[in-house]
Amino acid sequence: MNEHFDNQHALKKRLEQIEDRLKSDNFLNNRELGGEIGFYIFDYPAQFELTVREYVTFSLQRLDKLGYRFVHLNLFAEVLAMLRERKMLDEAFKFEKSKGIDGLAKALKGPLEQGRVAAYLKSKIEQQDAQFVVLTGLGQCWPLIRGHGLLNALHAHLGATPLVLFYPGSYSGLELHPFDLDSVDVAAANYYRAFQLVPKTNPVS
Repeated sequence: MNEHFDNQHALKKRLEQIEDRLKSDNFLNNRELGGEIGFYIFDYPAQFELTVREYVTFSLQRLDKLGYRFVHLNLFAEVLAMLRERKMLDEAFKFEKSKGIDGLAKALKGPLEQGRVAAYLKSKIEQQDAQFVVLTGLGQCWPLIRGHGLLNALHAHLGATPLVLFYPGSYSGLELHPFDLDSVDVAAANYYRAFQLVPKTNPVS
């Protein structure tokens, strides 16, 4: 009980810093990364998904009113749109019922190959003159989409545009662990070029 409260309190403190980070000149102009591509991760315990969604929605609404230009894409909604465009959505629903999510992931490995997903997202992003990109909804479409694979594929498409992935799980600075699952192969979960949007070690007054 106390651990749950402590985790929730620590997460709230980090969430309260998101707006200032997204507004900062260092973030918007990649001035703090030593030449690295500005890809960021905000990791959080998956049980607080609804809390994170609420904070992100309100923060982005305020930034929009202040005139900041960004693209917010929900990965689950984009996956559904991709499958619908290819007239595969109904069959995907049926396949999941009969084979389960793991079977569906194998069946859609080609149609939802990470490079194809990245190219699709790029087509949505390049329609706008965005200062940064926000990706949410990963937990809803995992394991169809995996964070490390998608970020690797997006590198070739976004160039210097800062991107933030909200990640249900943990990120050590070297390794991504979806939902904190110990069974996830660490070698497959590694992603080395992202940065913490709000580090957990940040002192907060």
